[in-house]
Amino acid sequence: MNDLSTAVVNSLIYNYRDFGQRVNALAKPLTEEQFWTKPYQYGNSFGNLVLHLTGNLNYYIGSQIAHTGYLRDRELEFSASYIGQKDRVIKNLNAAVEMVIGTLQKQNASDWIQPYSATGVDDVKDRLSIFVRCAVHFHHHIGQMIYLVKELTKTS
Repeated sequence: MNDLSTAVVNSLIYNYRDFGQRVNALAKPLTEEQFWTKPYQYGNSFGNLVLHLTGNLNYYIGSQIAHTGYLRDRELEFSASYIGQKDRVIKNLNAAVEMVIGTLQKQNASDWIQPYSATGVDDVKDRLSIFVRCAVHFHHHIGQMIYLVKELTKTS
């Protein structure tokens, strides 16, 4: 791997690992009920956002690049409520992050420009772009999770 490719891999690994750790830390103080509560009529629960991020990573990177065979049910990510399974849902996100990291470690300098296509990302044309897009998406939802935790754990 050349120096630039190595720097790209190391940077992306650092960020995916950091994002996973942030979600774990944010989820920790939430009870099972809080994890699945939708405090706003128009929003999602913390748990649904975790399901969504897990599905996003498993589909766009797992299925499409690592060829894991993952089949996504995006609508279920936003409607499911697995009360009593917070730990399992977090564990699945952690596994998805590790799969992304493993996939990143297998990329070489020429892989970054390999053509990429998948449902839902018509403007993404290469592998580097999907790894970056998924990282940005992950970070975006962490911002939402921060506000959910503040709302769910505030004291009156």
